[in-house]
Amino acid sequence: MAMRKQGQLSPSVTGISPKEGPPGTRVTIRGENLGQNAKDLIGLKICNVDCLLSAEWKSSGKIIARTGPNKTVGDVIVTTKTGGVGTCTVTYRCYFVATGPLQESAVWIDESETVNYALGRNRPASPILTEDFANPLGLSDEGNQGKFPEDDLLDIFPEGSGNTTLENFDAAWFLLENHHGTSFDDLKAGLNHLKRNSIRAKEGPISFVKTNLTSFIDCQDSMGEMHRKLLDDDVQFKGGCVTDELERLLNCANSEADILFQEVLGRKDKADSTRNALSVLQRFKFLFHLPYNIEKNIKKGDYDIVINDYGRAKSLFEDSDIKIFRRVYEVVDQQVTEFREMLHNKLLELPSTLDEQKKLIRYLIELENPGDPAWECLTNQQQWLLKLLNDCKKTHIAKDKNSILQQGEQTQESSNLLSGQRIPVPGFTRHGSLKSGSKDHSSGSTHTPDTAGWRFKTPQRVLFVEELTDILTESFPDFWKLGQAYFSGNLVLKEAEKAQKIDTSKHAAFKKMASEIINLFSNLMRAAFLPESLESIDPELRKSFGEWAESKTDTPGAWLPHCVRYVRSCVGALSNLDLPPDSLEISQELAFDMRTHCMTTLLKQAIEDTKCLPTRETWVVEADDVNGGTTQLPVLFENIVNETIQHLHEVVMKLKPGEERIFNQRTIQKEAISLCTQLLQEFSKCLEWLAFNGDKLSHTEAGTVPSKDDEQQEETVPPLDKRLIIMLSNCNHMVLRVTPRIAENMDKHDYPETNKVLKAALASFEDVDSRLFEEYVEQKTNPIVGSLEQNMYAGRFNWNECLKPNGVRSYLKEALMGLIQVHAEVFAISPILVGRVLYEVINATSEEICRLVMCVTDFSAYGALQARVELIALQDAVGLFGTEESSVAIQEALNELPELPTDQDKRFVEGLLDSFKRRMKFQLMCFKSDPVIRGPAS
Repeated sequence: MAMRKQGQLSPSVTGISPKEGPPGTRVTIRGENLGQNAKDLIGLKICNVDCLLSAEWKSSGKIIARTGPNKTVGDVIVTTKTGGVGTCTVTYRCYFVATGPLQESAVWIDESETVNYALGRNRPASPILTEDFANPLGLSDEGNQGKFPEDDLLDIFPEGSGNTTLENFDAAWFLLENHHGTSFDDLKAGLNHLKRNSIRAKEGPISFVKTNLTSFIDCQDSMGEMHRKLLDDDVQFKGGCVTDELERLLNCANSEADILFQEVLGRKDKADSTRNALSVLQRFKFLFHLPYNIEKNIKKGDYDIVINDYGRAKSLFEDSDIKIFRRVYEVVDQQVTEFREMLHNKLLELPSTLDEQKKLIRYLIELENPGDPAWECLTNQQQWLLKLLNDCKKTHIAKDKNSILQQGEQTQESSNLLSGQRIPVPGFTRHGSLKSGSKDHSSGSTHTPDTAGWRFKTPQRVLFVEELTDILTESFPDFWKLGQAYFSGNLVLKEAEKAQKIDTSKHAAFKKMASEIINLFSNLMRAAFLPESLESIDPELRKSFGEWAESKTDTPGAWLPHCVRYVRSCVGALSNLDLPPDSLEISQELAFDMRTHCMTTLLKQAIEDTKCLPTRETWVVEADDVNGGTTQLPVLFENIVNETIQHLHEVVMKLKPGEERIFNQRTIQKEAISLCTQLLQEFSKCLEWLAFNGDKLSHTEAGTVPSKDDEQQEETVPPLDKRLIIMLSNCNHMVLRVTPRIAENMDKHDYPETNKVLKAALASFEDVDSRLFEEYVEQKTNPIVGSLEQNMYAGRFNWNECLKPNGVRSYLKEALMGLIQVHAEVFAISPILVGRVLYEVINATSEEICRLVMCVTDFSAYGALQARVELIALQDAVGLFGTEESSVAIQEALNELPELPTDQDKRFVEGLLDSFKRRMKFQLMCFKSDPVIRGPAS
């Protein structure tokens, strides 16, 4: 017994199928640790019978074997070298069945028990040989209600059987299976029937003799008569041979028969000769019908049959000396030569599928075509591909020139009407960016219905890219796979490999051919979109790649992403072909340069779109308690930037397998940073220009056709001061909200150095904000400050001759009303700017009033009292918006005034101030609280 090795688990049988059967049954044994391999299995016993010779090891969990001769229920034990003797959780039941003389058996059967010696004899047989055991009790089973379950019988009698012919026959099983519903009286009657049959079987020989007694007597009489005649013949021939006369008679009969059948036998010999000739003709019928069969099968396209028939005929009749055979074979050989030429011509016809080319090459190799058909096919296909690419270039360049001529023939009026309007492209917004929900046109054509004239057709360069990439994507993989199959030997059959030798020295030439195709594709694409990248090559060679005419109506920003998708899809398909590194590098560099070009073009296009935004300003302020009032311009700009960022992410920055991140190169990274910064700074210039020159904008200058709404819009352009506060609010909104969101979006899409871009953009907006703010404060301060001195001394007022004060004079009220007007105007546009503006205006107003007061050299008592009332009234009126500078200025002015001599004067001043506050309470409420929680923008 094999011992289990340390660390190895013993075999365990957990299932067997089927669970019972006669000897020789094919069983499937399942379990665990049934051996690491077939050599590891060293023992298999089923019901204690060795079955190792028939065992077939499949895996460590499965063995197939055949059972041996046995009649019992037992375990299935597996023994391995590594695990030793195993265990079993199931049992198998083996039993014998009666096997007839014509039945197959997997074990040896004693045929003496199955032979019926009375076969073929028409005479009564012995009862013991003809006994029928199908119904030994002679009872009907009509009383049985259903069949007794076989599983229950197996549980009750595990080693028994109800078959009367088996050795393990069990009477109880038989009764339960066939007569479980029979009454006891019927069973007793059946027992009597069985006893009678048994007695009859024991009396078999005596009964046989009694039955055939007459036949025995007749046989004895016949034998006696034959013996008597034999004695008479011996006396007649006197001891001679009895058979001599019989022999003579037979010879005479034979002679007579020859005479009678001579003619018939002659005809038989002739028929045999004819039959032999027909047999010979039938044998070579294949050769004589071969020319017709070859012609028929070629027309049907059954080339395999033609090649097989020719190979068979060649092996049989190529060296034959028989003239007729040689003549027919020459005809067949001529047909095959023509067939070979037809296949060769068909192989060189393109386009063709890869499978068709492989078949034709295999046919030519099997027909022993001279030369190397596979290499000829590769060379021809490479030239065909190069021609396709060049023809595509020539066709589209010619069409592009024709379309430009057609554009030049359009009227100037049509050009003026259409100038400034972007050509609509499927999936693009007015800003030349892809819509967030647009479909990715990675395949198919971008043709648009020709319903609006030539301007709305797909640009010729876009059609060129689509066709060029389709040519390479559809045809080059077949060319490359055919070459790979050629050098790997997969084009020839195994039996033909000896005759067809592969020239491995051509492998380098094949790689060069593939590289030429990829290089031409790359140069044609560069000539159309990146001509500056070809400036380093020879001018004549560069000219061969195509010279595309410049057109003012081209829209590269709109269509370029679509072209980049096609190029990247094509390069991705090439990357899956396991190309040589140099060819793959050429295609990947093209895709990288196209992505870079697309990025710079879209960013520049976004900058141009931003420059056009002033034409779309409506000056309609949308109030927002959180962000303040803004026009639609910041939203339009943010949409342009975000759509450009999203579009670039989908088309350029979202990497495919094998692609390099474009920002890994420092030069591209710097250019992207510069363009993104320029894009954000351009909008700050746009805001500044609108603030100072918004009234100068006209649609004629913008190059668009004004509509009635546009004419009304020009009439409603606000004045300078309102434009300043509106743009100031927009600028403030850009600094606080939009620019950080844009920077966050750029950072989310992995743009480089977004902090640097954000810092530069904020600096630009803050500069514009500072200039707008200074101009607006000046616009609002000058009228108030400029009128103070004139209004203060209106009516030849003299501080030294002032009458007793009766309240605050009108000049201060007018100044306060001017401040209230500024507050209202700013609050209506952007509450967040109220404090920032009023601080400056109030400070300037306070300083001017204090300066005028301090310039007075001589005050009367009432004049000093009047000045004190007005200074204190101003300080109290501005409330929260008073600055430290204004407070210091007012305090200095108060210090220059004489002190109030008596308490009565102080009460008088307080009374005048209370009266002023009561009368101006409603007007001064705006100065008593900050309209927003946030402070002014820095």
